[in-house]
Amino acid sequence: MGINADKVLPVGRDPTLRVVPMPSDANYSGDIFGGWIMSQVDIAGSIPAALLAKGRIVTIAVNTFLFKQPVYIGDLVSFYASISKVGKTSITVDVEVYAQRRSLGETVKVTDATLTYVAVDDDRKPRAIQQS
Repeated sequence: MGINADKVLPVGRDPTLRVVPMPSDANYSGDIFGGWIMSQVDIAGSIPAALLAKGRIVTIAVNTFLFKQPVYIGDLVSFYASISKVGKTSITVDVEVYAQRRSLGETVKVTDATLTYVAVDDDRKPRAIQQS
């Protein structure tokens, strides 16, 4: 049974991050811990933010986070991150998460999140974002 990826994954976009959760990332029932998903979302969201900021950033807020479906051991999890807002020192990023369930041959959207990052200098003080 093949993965129905092209009907559910965002068309024309490459994932920012892809990872397969392992047994150590799951509870006794085989569901992946929400905290594991949250940390991967933070990593994925930080990638476009750090590129835009051209340097160090810190996470200052998880604005929204919605778990829609569970993630299981062995799913191929794809994270799609896109910048939705840029302020003087802050960058807001939307992250969509999809799980390709190899055992079932289906792809489902599992999480939506919005996070805010702040560009900081070497002293970890906010700094202005220089957009080209």
